[in-house]
Amino acid sequence: MFGSSVRSKREKEEIVERLGGEREGQTSSIRQVALASFIGTAIEWYDFFLYGTAAALVFGELFFPEFSPLAGTLAAFATYAVGFVARPLGGIVFGHYGDRIGRKAMLVLSLLIMGVATFLIGLLPTYAQVGVLAPVLLVILRFLQGIGIGGEWGGAVLMAVEHSPRGRRGFYGSWPQMGVPAGLLGGNLVYLAATSLIPADWAWRIPFLFSIVLVAVGLFIRLKLLETPAFQQVKETGTEARMPILDVIRTYPKNVLLAMGMRIAENGTFYVLTVFVLSYVAGELGLDQSVGQVGVIIAAAIGLLTIPLFGALSDRIGRRPVYMFGAAFSLVFAFPFFWLLNTGIEPLIWLAIILGVNLGHDAMYGPQASFFAELFGTRVRYSGASLGYQLASVIAGGLSPFIATALLAAFGYGAVALYTAAMALITLISVVLATETFREDIAATQAEEQRLISGAQPRVQ
Repeated sequence: MFGSSVRSKREKEEIVERLGGEREGQTSSIRQVALASFIGTAIEWYDFFLYGTAAALVFGELFFPEFSPLAGTLAAFATYAVGFVARPLGGIVFGHYGDRIGRKAMLVLSLLIMGVATFLIGLLPTYAQVGVLAPVLLVILRFLQGIGIGGEWGGAVLMAVEHSPRGRRGFYGSWPQMGVPAGLLGGNLVYLAATSLIPADWAWRIPFLFSIVLVAVGLFIRLKLLETPAFQQVKETGTEARMPILDVIRTYPKNVLLAMGMRIAENGTFYVLTVFVLSYVAGELGLDQSVGQVGVIIAAAIGLLTIPLFGALSDRIGRRPVYMFGAAFSLVFAFPFFWLLNTGIEPLIWLAIILGVNLGHDAMYGPQASFFAELFGTRVRYSGASLGYQLASVIAGGLSPFIATALLAAFGYGAVALYTAAMALITLISVVLATETFREDIAATQAEEQRLISGAQPRVQ
């Protein structure tokens, strides 16, 4: 399944030796690479999360006005889920070319797709202006957002992880992960400011239109990045995968499934904590919509500290203990989260969001980039990490606000708490079954890759 242009053993040894010498110089710029990955990812997540905020607060009324308030919110969350359905497709396509061509090119393309789609959402006519065409266009653009973010994550984390020195992959791999709280923080702050200062008819559009400026900044930064040393070594030796998706499924099926399982709670509970909570606080508790937003903003700001903290901790004690703590905390906090919300007291509502996000979610998300990357060999790493990450996002994050809203309407908050606890249990079991990876050499050819290179029959784990 690999390229036929494999060079002689001596030539490959010379190339690897030369690249090893160059790697030290490239590693010295890891802070620049990590910062660039963080900024670019923050811009993409700003675009993606902005949609979630608008879906929870205004899209039901603007694009589904003939529905009841509950049905309109459900319809808006259904369009929100479309982005998650598209993410695996983006992960597959970008993963294939990321493992064939390189990480950098895919990062540039994913940012363009996401930025243009977000900008166009800001220009969309509403249902009152063009009827049913409005939600149709909304769904199409949300699908494109999903394609963009589906390809973004794998490339961004591999740029950071594959450039990192040994013993620091957890820390530097957490930098693109910090793009999530940064994007969440930026999206909510801009949205809150726009709705407070600008006439209502245009307020929701401004944050979407502003994304085009951020995309220009992100492109300027990403075009300056170098390809990763690990992938460059594969290119130089002519051993890149021909069909990365098929190769990763054949050689790492267990790790793909475990990555999906480990992603369930991290992704699913996060959107309950940051998206569903907005409609719960405003609709179920009858409080001002800004109350939930303030809690999310505070948690996002704290996440800029807790995510790299947990990433660095995983470099010292391992990925599994840190990840298991986050899953276990999410499990036991499922009911207390709603008990704090139901007090109706603003500081306690904020505390509930902060504890759920910054202890439960961030303990999983901090080491996740390095953990998932280390599960796969360089030649199929983009595809493998993206596949496990994005497939789980469909059944976890994409549907969780919709499922939570439906469960709340039918059975009350207790059913939503059980739902989040079940997701945490799946993740906890998956981490227990996973192998510790933090001491592995990220550039080494794994045994599964070697069998593919030599033409041997792949062994299923």
